[in-house]
Amino acid sequence: MNAPETIYVAGHRGMVGSAIVRQLLAAGHPASHIVTRTHAELNLTDQAAVRAFFAQVRPQQVYLAAAKVGGIHANNVFPADFIYQNLMIAANVIEAAFCNGVQKLLFLGSSCIYPRLAAQPMSEQALLTGPLEATNEPYAVAKIAGIKLCESYNRQFGASHGVDYRCVMPTNLYGPGDNYHPENSHVIPALIRRFHEARASDAPVVAIWGSGSPLREFLYVDDMAAASVHVMNLPKDRYEQHTQPMLSHINVGSGSDMTIAELATSIARVTGFDGQIRFDASKPDGTPRKLMDSSRLQSLGWQARVDLSSGLALTYQDFLQQTAQ
Repeated sequence: MNAPETIYVAGHRGMVGSAIVRQLLAAGHPASHIVTRTHAELNLTDQAAVRAFFAQVRPQQVYLAAAKVGGIHANNVFPADFIYQNLMIAANVIEAAFCNGVQKLLFLGSSCIYPRLAAQPMSEQALLTGPLEATNEPYAVAKIAGIKLCESYNRQFGASHGVDYRCVMPTNLYGPGDNYHPENSHVIPALIRRFHEARASDAPVVAIWGSGSPLREFLYVDDMAAASVHVMNLPKDRYEQHTQPMLSHINVGSGSDMTIAELATSIARVTGFDGQIRFDASKPDGTPRKLMDSSRLQSLGWQARVDLSSGLALTYQDFLQQTAQ
C-alpha cells in the first residue's frame, strides 16, 4: 500500500484553505500528512523563505489558497497591496513548488478575472476578452498572472518533469471562517454583521452600498473545497480532454444568481432583522452581473450541494461563535 502523500495547504487559516483542510480530513487523508504554516511562520511574499520551506518539507501536492482578499472598499483603498502581495504569493509558491519536484498543484483564483461586461453566464473562454472591473483590477490581474504561471509551467515542463498545475475559479464564496470586518470584507459577511448589529441595537434602518440591482452568484465554501479536491484528483487525461493548454482553468459556481437586494432580504431574515433596508445608489455597484458558466466542471462530475438558505444559516452560526470568543 502506498504511503499517503504530503499535502501543503497554503492559506489554511483563511475561509477556503480551512475548508480544504476539512475536506481532506473528511476524505480520510491523515492529518499528519497535511502541512500548514501561519503567516507568522511563513511569509509567502518572502521568496527566500518560501524556497527554504519547500526544500525542507518537499510536499507532493499543493493547494494554493493563500491570498490577500477583500471587498470593493478594500480593493479601492489598497490597490498596491492587492496586486503586489497576490503576485508575489503566486510567483513564489509556484516556482518553489516546481524547483522542489511538486507535480500536482491547484491554484485558486477568482471570478473577477473576467471582463466587467463579459457575456453571462461567464465561460472560461471570456478570459482576456475585455476590460476588467476597475474597482478590483489589481487583484484580478494578479489572479490572471497565477493562471498563466500554472499554464506556462505545464507547457514548458509538463512532458519533461510531469508538472500538472491546475486552476479553479470560484464565484463569490461565503461560509465558516469568513472575515466579518464591517468594511474590509465581502458582501455576505459584511451584511451579516451589519444586520446582526442593527437587530441588537434596535436600529430601524440598515443602509447598503449601491443600488441593490447587481446580480451575484454565491457558493458555500465547503462546496468550493469539495470542487477543489475533485479537480485536483481528476485523471490527467480526463482533465486535458476538457481544457486547453492556454485555457485550462475551470469555473466553480452554484449555477444561479440573485440581486443584492434579494440577498439583503435573505440575510435580514436569517439574522432576525425586521427593519427597513435602504440602498445608497451614490456608492459603486461594481460589475452589473457575475454568473459563472460551470458546465465544464459539471461535465467532469461535480455540482454544488448546499443551497443559499442553508448556507446563510450555517454562516450566521459561525459569525455568532466568532463574536462570542
